[in-house]
Amino acid sequence: MSDGNSNGSGVERINPPHLAPPTGFSHAVRTTAPGTLVFLAGQTALDSTGRIVGDDIVEQFERALGNLLEVAAAAGAGPSDLTKLTVFAVDVADYRHHAKELGRVWKRLVGSDFPAMAVIGASRLWDEEALVEIEGIAVVR
Repeated sequence: MSDGNSNGSGVERINPPHLAPPTGFSHAVRTTAPGTLVFLAGQTALDSTGRIVGDDIVEQFERALGNLLEVAAAAGAGPSDLTKLTVFAVDVADYRHHAKELGRVWKRLVGSDFPAMAVIGASRLWDEEALVEIEGIAVVR
């Protein structure tokens, strides 16, 4: 069952009508075009010197997502090629509290294509000052 949300490139967002409507994610993403899977390592809000930048979850999310998109682009993947993301947050309540702001960041950087996604609470991340880390999978056609 699909919501008909296909970007014409062999990536179809699937959101069955009997489930709660997804907000900021897709329940499933199916790829039908031949392509190469790209596994994107977890990205935090590191700058080019290896320092975490951003004082809050929104600033760090924007930097971490930007870093993930830069890695994806280096592998030949664009934002609409993202099929699965996992967000690790040290404070899920804070993440939920800022969901609308995070959604605006997403739409500005990625657009309206949403991958299958999960947010997982973590007591701390590899980079101790990091509030959020994002990893993903993309399909490059």
